[in-house]
Amino acid sequence: MAKQPEPRPRPGTVSRRTFLRAAGLHAAAATGAVALGPAVFRNRALAQETPSPVRPDPAAKRGGTLKYGILSAAAHFDVHQSGTVANIGPQSPMYDLLIRRDPKDGQTIIPDLAWKWDISPDGKKYIFHLRKGVKFHDGADFTAEDVKATYDRIVRPPKGVVIPRTSLFTTVGDIVILDPHKIEFQLTEARPRAFMLGAFASGWNIIVRKKSLDDNQGNLRQVMNYPGTGPFKHVSRQDKEVWIMERNANYWNKGLPYLDRLEIYNLPPFSPELGSSFLAGKIDYGRLLDPVSWRKAKAMPNVTAAAFNQSVIQAFWTNMKKKPLADPRVRRAIHLSMDRPALVDVVKDTAPMQIGGFVYPFHEMSIPTAELVKRLGYQTDMKPAVQEARRLMKEAGYGQGIKGLDFMVRDIQTFKLWAVAIQAMLKENINVECNLRTVQTSVWFDEAVAGNFDLAISAIVSSLMDPSDYFTAWYGAAGPQNYSGWNNEQFQSLAKQIERELDNTKRKAMVRQAEDLLEQDPPLIPIAYEQIYDAYYNRVKGQNPSTFFGIYDVCRWDNVWLAS
Repeated sequence: MAKQPEPRPRPGTVSRRTFLRAAGLHAAAATGAVALGPAVFRNRALAQETPSPVRPDPAAKRGGTLKYGILSAAAHFDVHQSGTVANIGPQSPMYDLLIRRDPKDGQTIIPDLAWKWDISPDGKKYIFHLRKGVKFHDGADFTAEDVKATYDRIVRPPKGVVIPRTSLFTTVGDIVILDPHKIEFQLTEARPRAFMLGAFASGWNIIVRKKSLDDNQGNLRQVMNYPGTGPFKHVSRQDKEVWIMERNANYWNKGLPYLDRLEIYNLPPFSPELGSSFLAGKIDYGRLLDPVSWRKAKAMPNVTAAAFNQSVIQAFWTNMKKKPLADPRVRRAIHLSMDRPALVDVVKDTAPMQIGGFVYPFHEMSIPTAELVKRLGYQTDMKPAVQEARRLMKEAGYGQGIKGLDFMVRDIQTFKLWAVAIQAMLKENINVECNLRTVQTSVWFDEAVAGNFDLAISAIVSSLMDPSDYFTAWYGAAGPQNYSGWNNEQFQSLAKQIERELDNTKRKAMVRQAEDLLEQDPPLIPIAYEQIYDAYYNRVKGQNPSTFFGIYDVCRWDNVWLAS
């Protein structure tokens, strides 16, 4: 029987069938069985450990050094506590996950340290079967104890530890070791399986040694080289310069990695230094190139230039502890006073951006872009939005404006350019005056968590495109990235319903409801959504990021090799 063609999603979206396939659940949806790693639930006879689907390529050449340019000047070394590429970019090659996104497409979920998994029919138990014979870089055996210690900390962080991915696992109750190589996650409520598998496959959720956590009281911020099981091992690091790693000769996935050495150079995103280093051939691969350099690279005959969507919102936060900003009318007025087409244009030669609201604009559950740009706050003609913003300010008692707001700006070129433009828009449109205060990245996050700001501009990430992830992390009352301290009980109730709902059509309708609530009572002020511009010389093989979502799940380099 001929295979029926799949309905085509609108450009920039992910269809339900594609999403299910990416989560390894497409066959389950079609047959009623539950897809479980390389096997299905009904085939319990499969008891022999199977190799990783990431297999050595017979055509690949071994050896050589890959020179990679990316932001790598991290404020600390705890990947779990981080939300910046400055950690996961350089550190990811030293670690593995329970399950992972296939580096071939960045979407399909495949086995990693767990070679198989079972999901109970009610969706409340996830059992992972772990590989035997895996060693940490210090020679210790990998066991279920390490998985439990890792996820106990992610799910329920100790005092003083904040992990942005905790919100992915709100329904995880007990984590039970069944034997040294089998572990069970017990959920208090079922969640969509694609969501849960996506959570486990997040590149942030690296497996670390239980001993590393025990020796450091559960906090790895100041521990530069805690052992992993990954394809590369630490050699040396020069702060704000380069992190050097070597091939793990004892890597459990035999035949990988191909490269002898990784040199990861600290080159800030969209910076002239990154662009010029790539164009001059000083690095083999550049991530987060500025548009001008990327266009030059694209024109070079020996280079591949890739563009894909990033799992990040660019925004600024309004401190709810400050009386004027606690009023939703004032925050909506600020929201409406933003000329978003102009803000995208301001950074067009610095960073690639696209207009969006409170939900990823390229996701199938979001308001279509063609509809969004007709709404107040997103239109090219600002007059109706400004008129409404002024009305709201007057109604809230601030018709004469607000003076002296402290606007904290993260020290990255895009934020500095935007901050000047936003400062002018606020003054011109609603007579709000603010003073810009630029701080280093590490200071920005500490100050934001402490609430030491009136307005604060930066970017935050999500692990998944699914709204249930960032509705909790970004907008949840106790969300780790809810820097405004925002809470709307109607939204929180709706977000919990969205988390529990297994029917995709019903979820989509509820997400649209949630968007409407966020528009009227903004938890942050969205500016734009980032795109990623990568470029690499054609001698770099095994990497094709064009289908990736974000830059945080596929950055291990285990399948990459150099042709010459």
